[in-house]
Amino acid sequence: MDIFSYFTTSDNSFEDDEFEDAGEGTALSLIADAFEELSNSIKTGNIKDASFELDLKPFCEACSLISILFGSLGIAFKFAEMEYTSKVNDLLDASTVYGTLSKVIDCDVKTDTVQAAESLTRKLRRVRQGLDLIRELFQNFLSTDDYSLKEAASSAYKQVCAPYHTWAVRTAVSAGMCALPTRDQLLLNLNETDESAENEMRRYIRTSLPVIKYIDNLYTSRGITLDW
Repeated sequence: MDIFSYFTTSDNSFEDDEFEDAGEGTALSLIADAFEELSNSIKTGNIKDASFELDLKPFCEACSLISILFGSLGIAFKFAEMEYTSKVNDLLDASTVYGTLSKVIDCDVKTDTVQAAESLTRKLRRVRQGLDLIRELFQNFLSTDDYSLKEAASSAYKQVCAPYHTWAVRTAVSAGMCALPTRDQLLLNLNETDESAENEMRRYIRTSLPVIKYIDNLYTSRGITLDW
């Protein structure tokens, strides 16, 4: 499918019942809870054992919740949502074989396929970028009440993802930014107030960072650069 068709097909609209399927709690609270658990696991694990390894399945289950959030951002992030969800699902399918994030990378290092198009290590790298994209977007969104969602999202995309996307993807995303919801509409979609959204967004910002740093360390400790 041509990249621009992701942003023009009629089935790209966000449906409120996507959040109803997420279970008890709002989408933001579920995301923050999940990453708080991952962050605590990393902190506790590192204290108890210097060779701590994060299990792949709970990591993927937490990451899958981000897909719901991408859906609330409309067509500008439809391609990111589809790409991100596909890679999370591939990693989840692989969790029964590899068990931990580090074993995924070690396997690709051994076969010299770290940066291969369909390698799990590459997919993990892209999922990590998705987590960082949302973290940066939240930080921008909360920086000032005058910062529109379009400005917050555009800045986050340019910093986190644009350097790794093709011209076609960057152009399509830029065009789609015009269709982002307003701040008020986003809060309505998320079933949040200004106060509750700020609390949950700050929780995600705080708890996702140790997870992102953990993933980055898996690469750098093996001599793998982060510029791809």
